[in-house]
Amino acid sequence: MNIAGAIVIYAIVWWAVFFAVLPWGVKGRWESEDDGVEGAEPGAPARPDIKRKMLITSVIAFALWLIIAAVILSGVINFRD
Repeated sequence: MNIAGAIVIYAIVWWAVFFAVLPWGVKGRWESEDDGVEGAEPGAPARPDIKRKMLITSVIAFALWLIIAAVILSGVINFRD
């Protein structure tokens, strides 16, 4: 596995994990006491916490990437065959 392949695998894993982490702890404006901006969509999240979710995603994706890289480098899965 070369550096470009490692970066591509990490990017794919990162986005997959990000879409899994994105709904964690989301409350719509209609569910929270603070309604936020008047006229806003009631289904929009009151506090999306995107920075925290991106950090969580990066940590989880890195751990998964290490496992995937170890499997590829060990030869268990060979893409050259």
